[in-house]
Amino acid sequence: MPSFHAPRGTRDLLPDASSGLNRLEGIARSLAGRYGYREMDIPIFEQTAVFERGIGEATDVVEKELFRLASRTEDSEAWALRPEATAGVVRAYVQHGMQTWPQPVKLTVLGPMFRYDRPQAGRYRQFWQWDAEAIGDPGPAVDAEIVELGYRFYVESGVPDVQVLLNSIGDGACRPAYLEQLTAYFGRHEAELPELERRRLDANPLRLLDSKDPAMAALVAAAPRIGDCLCEACAAHFAAVRTHLDALGVPYRLEPTLVRGLDYYTRTAFEYYRHGAEGQQQALGGGGRYDGLVELLGGRPTPGIGFALGLDRVMLALEKSGAAAAVEAPPLAVVVGADPTDTVSRLRVASLLRAEGLFVRAELAQRKLGRQLESASRDHAHFAVIIGDELNGGHVQLKDLEAGTQHLVALDDLARDLARAAKSHHHG
Repeated sequence: MPSFHAPRGTRDLLPDASSGLNRLEGIARSLAGRYGYREMDIPIFEQTAVFERGIGEATDVVEKELFRLASRTEDSEAWALRPEATAGVVRAYVQHGMQTWPQPVKLTVLGPMFRYDRPQAGRYRQFWQWDAEAIGDPGPAVDAEIVELGYRFYVESGVPDVQVLLNSIGDGACRPAYLEQLTAYFGRHEAELPELERRRLDANPLRLLDSKDPAMAALVAAAPRIGDCLCEACAAHFAAVRTHLDALGVPYRLEPTLVRGLDYYTRTAFEYYRHGAEGQQQALGGGGRYDGLVELLGGRPTPGIGFALGLDRVMLALEKSGAAAAVEAPPLAVVVGADPTDTVSRLRVASLLRAEGLFVRAELAQRKLGRQLESASRDHAHFAVIIGDELNGGHVQLKDLEAGTQHLVALDDLARDLARAAKSHHHG
């Protein structure tokens, strides 16, 4: 027989891991609602050109990591699984005329992303992200708000010692002069550059600052700083972002080599790290401003800013920090029966209680009552609903498994009594 397994670079989310992911998604949805971001979804695959134009052809994501889909016919469109959500959200913003909506349009997406990356710890080929976008506001206040939103997510998730790395990468007015300096600098060291970085020197010199090659570390550290070349408008914008973050009490560190990995970023760029765990593969998430992306994908010039937070990275960080794993809530009650063979009555009563919105499990194994009660205790259920001869008169026995008490309850009152117990967490 063949041995089947999950594709390399993916993993099955077993119940415990799925419970942890659901908890994080719940926190993200709660925060999105509090901050005024409306949830939407986008296809998990797009035209490849959406990513090539939006993210940039000279990025790692497009050059090496884009999960391209094989075409069944020679003349069909080229498609790729989404490596991130921003390009797809902006495509939807343009396609559906959201520029006519009251601005800014604040949107959020939760779900799996895909990159054909070399699998390693914390980097999967299918991974989960929380994405938030604010389109139509030039900032800087919205920049600080979205940075604080991401930071608040880590606080409420229980990840300790998170800090923000912050930079400004300028815009079309001041970046060209900086790129000239950067190109001249790395050009003087071309012989020291790895082959990939030599190719990028002509295509996109800014990407050299984002290199993951350890051989580039010393060169990057000595490279010209974008902060020294910001125009007056970009410098004022960045100063205002910092003023707002200071007022919000968000801890950040200026990081002059931070450029992020995607071409669409302008001005504000940021990443989240656990303190002491900085490094190319250690970012928990990040984002930045993309004031040219809407126009690049066919819309009118429109400012925007967003982030993508890796939920897999958060679960790994929580595990490393020793935080308790999320545990599924136990059933409020387990329906058991004195007659081991009468599974019909147990299932019928459980169904009635479930219809009232209660979390109830029916013990469907044909075994003695004592074994059924043991199973209910192992489930950490609050109560056992015991079906016996009393059912003929419309009653059941309700046993408090913690207190050890037991009393007769009318079947018509059972759901109400259990709901009251669930609300008050009071037994007996």
